[in-house]
Amino acid sequence: MADWISFTTDYGLDDGFVAACAGVIAGIAPTVRIIHVTHLVPPQDVRRAATVLAQTVPYLPPAVHLAVVDPGVGTERRAVVIETGRGLLVGPDNGLLVPAAEALGGVRTAHQLTEPRYRLPTLSATFHGRDLFAPAAAHLATGVPPDALGPAIDPAGLIRLPTPTTVVAEGKLTTEVLSVDRFGNLQLAATAEVMPTGRVLIGDQEAVAGRTFADVPAGALVVYPDSAGQLAVAVNGGSAAALLGWSPGDVVVLRAIR
Repeated sequence: MADWISFTTDYGLDDGFVAACAGVIAGIAPTVRIIHVTHLVPPQDVRRAATVLAQTVPYLPPAVHLAVVDPGVGTERRAVVIETGRGLLVGPDNGLLVPAAEALGGVRTAHQLTEPRYRLPTLSATFHGRDLFAPAAAHLATGVPPDALGPAIDPAGLIRLPTPTTVVAEGKLTTEVLSVDRFGNLQLAATAEVMPTGRVLIGDQEAVAGRTFADVPAGALVVYPDSAGQLAVAVNGGSAAALLGWSPGDVVVLRAIR
């Protein structure tokens, strides 16, 4: 059993989608509490959702982690529950869940959600969050074991997102923009282990390697290790995304200034 369900989606806050899913959970598991990770993932951005979820779940209590960013809803893509050493993950098998599973100690088992008893009586082709995933998460939180929800699947066959680009060479780092937060800070695929020192050229802009935003004057660029242990780029008091014009998925180059 679990006291908590965490909930991550791209549903936004303008409609009743999140409330409908929460209502389904409450009807099945009324004592379970919900932690809303975010519902403002850019629409259909599986990589952004996977990144946010993987970087958040280590700090949450033991839980069933419900995540729904599902461009393939209604198709042949599988619906799954993944068991880890520190919780369960429920959602579409499209790469969304595996990074979080690895952050929770790795995949132990995986099962496809096929058992009709653990979904709503009518399954919409376009709202599996309400009709399939939320009921499954709620039943799991009440103690229903993962193998009751459907057949085991080979964890090696779970969909995984492509590994982002990171190449380290003498005085040069080629990497990929992993995500952009609401402040315009750019999280890179490179980890803080390859943190440069001194001055850095980013495109035609000069930056300074530091540890926090105030290590550079207002309006200046700083390269720093972020709270998730990734290399990141920010503007003190501004938006690095707006200044540099970078978006998630862009391959970028940082060069040391000698």
